[in-house]
Amino acid sequence: MASDSSPAPLSSQSDLKAAPPGLFELFWAFAKMSLAGFGGVLVWARRAIVDQHKWMTADEFNEAFALCHFLPGPNIVNLSMVFGSRFRGLAGGIAAFLGLLGPPMVLVIILAAIYAHYGNVPTLQRTLAGVSCAAIGLFLAVIFRMTIPLLKRRNPVEMALLVAVFIATGLLRLPLTWVLLIAVPLSIAITYAMRRRSAA
Repeated sequence: MASDSSPAPLSSQSDLKAAPPGLFELFWAFAKMSLAGFGGVLVWARRAIVDQHKWMTADEFNEAFALCHFLPGPNIVNLSMVFGSRFRGLAGGIAAFLGLLGPPMVLVIILAAIYAHYGNVPTLQRTLAGVSCAAIGLFLAVIFRMTIPLLKRRNPVEMALLVAVFIATGLLRLPLTWVLLIAVPLSIAITYAMRRRSAA
């Protein structure tokens, strides 16, 4: 008789989440993200949270990051508070927040003092230009990876809304506030209608 203890498919294993992080683990994880955050901390935050530690699935990360766009302040700072609070309450939010901002703040103060003396050196300027190119590449890569869960669902309505928002903000340069005032209620209505249809 065949055994039922065969391993789960690879795709489902990759979606399994690890145990919730502790306070120090939250602080240390976000400290490493911020110190490695060339190209923006979002790149490293997604890699650590979804790929390395598996604290969230790809869809959960996208949903949490989308929520952070509607909160005042920088998105990655909002993400640290939302993520930390989700697992360890207010203390977890504070631990993640301190890990995100504490170490780089000290580093930036030191680098600012060095740049004030050597900022006009041509070699340093060329180096910073190269870093800028690498940062753009990393940012585009994480955008692509965040889009993969949407592409896998192959939902034409979601993709049409995604493309419409991109065209409105990226190409037509319409004010983000007006685009969101239309896109958010529309996306909520579409999601509600789709879930009612699937439940029927």
